[in-house]
Order: sequence, then C-alpha cells, then structure tokens
Amino acid sequence: MCDYSLRNLVSRPAVVDDKLTVTKFSSTTSIGFAGPENANVPVCVMPGTELAFADNIKQGNSSVFGFGDKEHAHKTARFRQINLDTPNTHHDALELPDGEVLLLHSLKVGQAVTVLQLPAAPQTEEEAKAQERLEVTA
Repeated sequence: MCDYSLRNLVSRPAVVDDKLTVTKFSSTTSIGFAGPENANVPVCVMPGTELAFADNIKQGNSSVFGFGDKEHAHKTARFRQINLDTPNTHHDALELPDGEVLLLHSLKVGQAVTVLQLPAAPQTEEEAKAQERLEVTA
C-alpha cells in the first residue's frame, strides 16, 4: 500500500510483526493501514505481504449502524495491487485464501492487523517489477 490517494502523505514501510489498524485518513477519503505511533501516517505494504487480522475480515461502513457490512470467514490475506493499468483509482487489495479479492478501500475501519511476513527479495527482473509500488503521474 500506498495507493494513489495517499501518495502525497508522509508514510513508512511495513515491517514484520507490525501491529496496524485499518484507518480512514483524515486528510483524504482513503482507507489504509496505520501504526499505533501515528494514526495519520500510512504504513505502506508491499505486494505479497502476508497479513493476519485479529478477527474475521470485514468490509463495510456502509451506514452508521453497520447495516450492509460483510464478514468473511478468513483472518489472513495477502496484499496485492490490481487494475494497475487504470490510473486514478484504488489499486490496493487483499487476496483471501479462497481467491476472493477485496479492495483495501472497502474494509471496515478499526480492524486490528499484524504483518506476518514480507515478500521474499526478488530474484528476477520480473519479480522486482511485480513488487514495485505503484507510481501514478498526473
């Protein structure tokens, strides 16, 4: 993560055992991960990073009362980016163990997440390209 909507904010990279929270950043309308040290600093996650949620993964915040929220039967996910050929849209996503892909922007705010494992160091040029953070130019 650091999706196009967060590219102008100061951020930091994720590390193994980071305890993060799904956060809506006050200076944007974007949802991402933040650490306990500063809820306004996005924590960037590289594609391939494995994440563990404290509870089942939830999408939502569709209403004040939580109606329309969706709970998935998984507590783990792998971070990835999708639709990279479509500029100025959200690309950060989670791939669940059953193959379902959720946009990070659709997650319910407040969920606790731990970084389990970072992606392996790339061995080929193709692997390095797959791990690059998305850079969007206007």
